[in-house]
Amino acid sequence: MDTEAQHTERDRSSGEEERSRSARVSGTDAGAGRRDDDPEGAPPGAGPAPADRTSAHFSGGLTWRRTGLVGLVCMVFLLLFSHFVLQPFLVPSRSMEPTLQVGDRILVNKLAYRFGDQPRRGDVVVFDGTGSFVQEDPGGNPVTGALHDAAAALGLAEPDETDFVKRVVGTSGDRVVCCDKDGRISVNGVPVRETYVMLGDRPSAVPFDIVVPDGTLWVMGDHRSQSSDSRDHLGQPGGGMVPVDRVIGRADWIGWPFGRWSTVPDTDAFGSVPAWTTGGHGTAHAAGPAGPRGSGHG
Repeated sequence: MDTEAQHTERDRSSGEEERSRSARVSGTDAGAGRRDDDPEGAPPGAGPAPADRTSAHFSGGLTWRRTGLVGLVCMVFLLLFSHFVLQPFLVPSRSMEPTLQVGDRILVNKLAYRFGDQPRRGDVVVFDGTGSFVQEDPGGNPVTGALHDAAAALGLAEPDETDFVKRVVGTSGDRVVCCDKDGRISVNGVPVRETYVMLGDRPSAVPFDIVVPDGTLWVMGDHRSQSSDSRDHLGQPGGGMVPVDRVIGRADWIGWPFGRWSTVPDTDAFGSVPAWTTGGHGTAHAAGPAGPRGSGHG
């Protein structure tokens, strides 16, 4: 056997294997094992493969869709929560100063009177004044009304013009009189020391002597000279009385601005006032003392 020929064949074979190995490492074969999104395997300036662009677009759309769905669910939850439990209410006027100020966002507890409890003297309540403080509205644009109601329910817009916030001064059967010889309001014959009234205001510049019918309330603002309340509707149908079933809830907290974050102050001004009922001949009969909020009375 020709030894030189064998060496020549072996050297040629070794050279071909070496060139093949080099090509796999640095040439076209190396790109076959590289991922499509490897920038080193793509020509200069080339972008991602079409499949990757489609995947990124789909992923981005899915993310926005998911974000929108979560936002919608949160909005529906807030609307339901404000409709049934706790509703923000923007105070638009000075009628309840100094207790509430213009721009305050109060949180109205809609469960306060939901389970048989009734508004008590001294409670600050929000109510729908349709039929008592304002005339019935034939209705406007339903779409605009729905959008406004949603914004108002979240405390982002002023409440409807039919919604009011006032303090309960008289409840069913109470006789409320203004004023006694010392210029004070009396309820069921007992003078009331109204420490919540705006400093410098008189209890009322309008004299009145009324008995609150069953199922209604006599309400007044704390800033008496700036408040349009039950006194202003004495000669109208209903006599300025607010039906209890028109009460939206009790204002329990001031939620905004943060500097005024607190509970709405309670009052013991009516602590010594007896609860009265009206007899068959229009006479009033004492029925026991009225306790503070939480103890209840008939």
